[in-house]
Amino acid sequence: MLDQEQKLRFSKARRGAIAREFAHLNPEQQRAVLATEGPLLLLAGAGSGKTTVLIHRIANLMKYGRGSDSPEVPERVTEDDLRFLEEYAASGAGDRARQEALCRLEPAAPWTILAITFTNKAAGELKERLERMLGPAANDIWASTFHSACVRILRRDIEKLGFSSSFTIYDTDDSLRVVKDCLKDLNIDEKQFPPRSVLGYISRAKDAMKLAEEYLADCERAGDFRLTKIAKVYVEYQRRLWEASALDFDDIILHTVRLLQQHEDVRAFYQRKFRYVLIDEYQDTNNLQYLLASTLAGGYENFCVVGDDDQSIYRFRGATIENILSFEEQYKGCRVIRLEENYRSTRHILEASNAVIRNNQGRKGKELWTRAGEGEKLQLYTAMNENDEAQYVAARILEDYSQGRHWKDHAVLYRMNAQSNQVEQAFKRNGIPYRIIGGTRFFDRAEVKDMIAYLAVLNNPEDDLRLTRIINNPPRGIGAKTVETAQEIARREGVSLFAVIDNARMYPELDRAAAKLAQFSGMMGELAQQAQTMPLPDFYEELIARTGYAVMLESKNTVEDRTRLENVRELLTSINGYLENAGEEPSLAGFLDEIALYTDLDSHDPDQDCVVMMTMHSAKGLEFPVVFVVGAEEGIFPGIRAIGETEEMEEERRLCYVAMTRAKEKLYLTCANQRMLFGRTSSNRPSRFVDEIPTEHLERSGRTFLDPGVGDWGGIPSRTSGYGGYQRGEQSYGGYAARGSEAPQRPAPPSYGG
Repeated sequence: MLDQEQKLRFSKARRGAIAREFAHLNPEQQRAVLATEGPLLLLAGAGSGKTTVLIHRIANLMKYGRGSDSPEVPERVTEDDLRFLEEYAASGAGDRARQEALCRLEPAAPWTILAITFTNKAAGELKERLERMLGPAANDIWASTFHSACVRILRRDIEKLGFSSSFTIYDTDDSLRVVKDCLKDLNIDEKQFPPRSVLGYISRAKDAMKLAEEYLADCERAGDFRLTKIAKVYVEYQRRLWEASALDFDDIILHTVRLLQQHEDVRAFYQRKFRYVLIDEYQDTNNLQYLLASTLAGGYENFCVVGDDDQSIYRFRGATIENILSFEEQYKGCRVIRLEENYRSTRHILEASNAVIRNNQGRKGKELWTRAGEGEKLQLYTAMNENDEAQYVAARILEDYSQGRHWKDHAVLYRMNAQSNQVEQAFKRNGIPYRIIGGTRFFDRAEVKDMIAYLAVLNNPEDDLRLTRIINNPPRGIGAKTVETAQEIARREGVSLFAVIDNARMYPELDRAAAKLAQFSGMMGELAQQAQTMPLPDFYEELIARTGYAVMLESKNTVEDRTRLENVRELLTSINGYLENAGEEPSLAGFLDEIALYTDLDSHDPDQDCVVMMTMHSAKGLEFPVVFVVGAEEGIFPGIRAIGETEEMEEERRLCYVAMTRAKEKLYLTCANQRMLFGRTSSNRPSRFVDEIPTEHLERSGRTFLDPGVGDWGGIPSRTSGYGGYQRGEQSYGGYAARGSEAPQRPAPPSYGG
């Protein structure tokens, strides 16, 4: 048995021996990996390798448990073990199996680890890398998004709140359709109460944990006429979701938190289950997500949050930076580790980014640095107008492509989607292939939503919203009047729309349409039985055929309808992809859950060779060798609403920091003397964020900025010989004329968008 001094030596040697396994990490990353117990705040700067840290930390938990972070020494340890481990820690020499046995202290089972990320793509990457490192056991780790983890919890226990466990998930478009129907039935003018705005109020109420009736009572007590109207819509909206056995995105987290708070047995089960809770992108959590994470971590309080207060950019979605700024106050004695070494960008890009974000007051404070070289200075191009700006971007990309870069090495970031139009036009003129993230997603295409609606109704016949979408699609002679009549009966009888259709002959009002309704309900009944017995891919093929949807598209025989049919069949790829990763119990409900929680970023394919265009918000978490930030002008970026508002301006500056730190090698900023946007021409000053970049990191080219009303453009030549500036006569841009001039020799494939 070891004495006290020897035990201290042993625990130190054990930590050192474990640390050797993570010697390839930098000192701060290593500290984060070895800190396993208690609350931990990891302030992970952009490009600082936080995913690598998360993966190695989980590997450490599963392999060594508390070994690297506990003074506890098992009674069985001998003096010979101590000498062996001290030698191993010093040199790495010795029996590896013995080292692992001596260093293990309550290794964590994979199912006791919860790792939350913000996108399905990030969760998938985490699982893949963990599996490569740890083998099949990694599949049992709860690595998922907030919503996916909550759906899993709700499927097991939501009946305790009175909901059906076979609930449907409504996406934002579905929710908007319900809000519009509510406004119509309540005789509320959409122009005075825009549906998207109303849905935003409902979302904020849910984030504050205000259920519909409670929210209405609060608004009535306050005497706020407008909010009372919105609250009445909220009440009706929730009633319709309840009747359809549906949850929207906010409900998924709201009801999980309610379940954990109101049912001690459920709370105790998960607090015992999850020994370690890790939350990524903590700066982007809202109130509900904070309540969920802190509750789940409440058993062991081994609560690790990873984030960067300088990258908190989702205030408009309800995210609160206070969650990360106040973490140390909420968890006394928590450790704080800053990951500041950047592995992504050059020194010029990092120091320029540091200089901009340093102007914010509400931050923890850190300075990114890199061992990489200086790289190229940032380029600021002042264009004459938005057309000149777009052609400048195209010219630089063509120049890069001719020198051997790939199209996919480039990203164009803008503050708002409306800015993409001119850039798209320039890309089309120059044969540059591009893809817009945040455009029409595959799952948002009408024909894909139609097929998903069929699957959703077969899974949950009470889903009236999806049922109204497909009942006469393809056309079956069931008119809108018949559907309205059936809906009125359903409301009167307190039953689902499908129940009325299935028993149409019982209602005289439906007598004329009863045969057609019976034919539809009969088909759906037979398909529902087949769904129980057939493999999901085979069933989907049967669904396409039985519903007549494929025949409808084939008979039209237009290019557009052939493309739509291809999209309908492409959904089969998603089904097969789901089955490959679904584990032991794949199901139709599971597939619907997965695609309902799909996001724009999940659709980004880094291997597709095309320029990526997206808003700065969409770019978070991505990186590119070359980045263009267009429209760096006051009133555009920062936006007009942020000017004069401290919190809003700090959010805009964080957004600028995020945009700048996406760039690995080259960063271009552009502004224009004059810009037409939304049909109006304006002259804006260059963005204050540009002025915050030290001159030693920035090179300017293009035109000098002139205040509105000054007549001469005052052009200055670019330092790049390939871009001569605007020529009034021939309208040539960037060394490549808008018409008649040849692009670089390397052949460009045809352009495509969206």
